Amino acid sequence: MKVLIVLTSHSELGNTGKKTGFWIEEFAAPYYTLKDAGADITLVSPKGGQPPIDPKSAEPDAQTEATKRFEKDEALKQQLARTKKLSEINADDFDAVFFPGGHGPLWDLSGDSNSIALIEKFWKAKKPVAAVCHAPSVLLNAKDEAGEPLVKGKKVTGFTNTEEEAVQLTNVVPFLLEDELKNKGGDYSKKEDWASYVIQDGLLITGQNPASSEEAAHQLLQLLKK
Repeated sequence: MKVLIVLTSHSELGNTGKKTGFWIEEFAAPYYTLKDAGADITLVSPKGGQPPIDPKSAEPDAQTEATKRFEKDEALKQQLARTKKLSEINADDFDAVFFPGGHGPLWDLSGDSNSIALIEKFWKAKKPVAAVCHAPSVLLNAKDEAGEPLVKGKKVTGFTNTEEEAVQLTNVVPFLLEDELKNKGGDYSKKEDWASYVIQDGLLITGQNPASSEEAAHQLLQLLKK
């Protein structure tokens, strides 16, 4: 099982002067779930090198067993500091792709031509594509074989408008993910704010928020074992 994990390279939270990036739990929980099951994992980002970490995801109230394990895992931190460039990756070399969230992907991966081409190639090859929290934004500009939006008519979820409101970033983000998934024809659903919620539609797996990241990885594993 060769799994590609694609992380954001974007670090600026709009024009707030604050930092963003990827959310530690949304990377660590899937990473360890997949790794412990024997997956061979490659880490990539648009710019390569160290992807920015959302500082809020390192705060005490955001900690989980997976983030605590990550904190002590020097080997993984070194691997993370040396992510490969997305442009150098060939989808043929992997069995599945996973996109962790954090607000960063809204700015870079959602419109990144290499990311979009990669997703479309995975989809055409009938390989699983998984994304959690804000990362389903990477699907917005991808198209299926018929040239239609990839999410059109598919069951999807992602960070909700009310969750965005709760973190007071509704007017900071470039778009609201819930709205955009619906605008592209996605059959969007959600649970209450911050509850774990994962939707699988064929080879597409999406999770609503950080709490959904581990379950999304478990569902991806089930697809890979088929």
